Amino acid sequence: MISLAGQKIFVTGCGSGIGAATAKTLAEAGAYVIATDINADGVEATVADMHTAGHQGEARVLDVCDPAAILAMAEAVTDAHGAMNAVVNVAGWDKGQPFMENTPEFIEHIVQLNYLGQVRVCQAFLKPMIEAGQGTIVNVSSDAGRVGSLGETVYAGAKGGVIAFTKSLAREMARNGITVNCVAPGPTETALLADMPDRIQEGLKRAIPMRRLGKPEDIANAILFFASNRASYITGQVLSVSGGLTMSG
Repeated sequence: MISLAGQKIFVTGCGSGIGAATAKTLAEAGAYVIATDINADGVEATVADMHTAGHQGEARVLDVCDPAAILAMAEAVTDAHGAMNAVVNVAGWDKGQPFMENTPEFIEHIVQLNYLGQVRVCQAFLKPMIEAGQGTIVNVSSDAGRVGSLGETVYAGAKGGVIAFTKSLAREMARNGITVNCVAPGPTETALLADMPDRIQEGLKRAIPMRRLGKPEDIANAILFFASNRASYITGQVLSVSGGLTMSG
């Protein structure tokens, strides 16, 4: 069993889906989780579930597309709890549509949310981690960023950026005792996937060697590993959690 007892972990995107599952999984392992999301009701419900289960954490509202809000959050959290043991970037969103139908506003939002948000959160929280000489960053990309995805071109580009950012940051942070890794989910049972037509969902199931869609908990368990001391000698790596769909990508 992986124990995170005594660890303080900051997580984005905890209002639903993978982020909510991640917050609960890390808390179950013993961490004190600072769970954040732009959706106040969603993140508060996640933390209420954690408390009901006897686990520790708190809910905070954060828009990762707002650079000033990220800096203010990092300062407030660090003042309250000190340097984080881990920072987990889960917040993300997309809407499938042909690239030529993407508006400039849509493109900007996708890049801000799925790429720049992670960059800014890392930069905001890293200084006290560097001073402490310890910590780990876990970024969430997507297999779309590894192999591409029809109807998700800008999203795939942003998530591909997360992968390159993760590897580069890992090289830079290694001397400070900080690991930086990335989890790349495949098709997962989230609200985003639920909006897709049934025929597409069934087609994905047939294409996945394990013949099922991923569950948010599948992704959360991979994040748990990277956030733990079991992964203390692993950095700059990308772990695909896709039931084998992209094993050759």
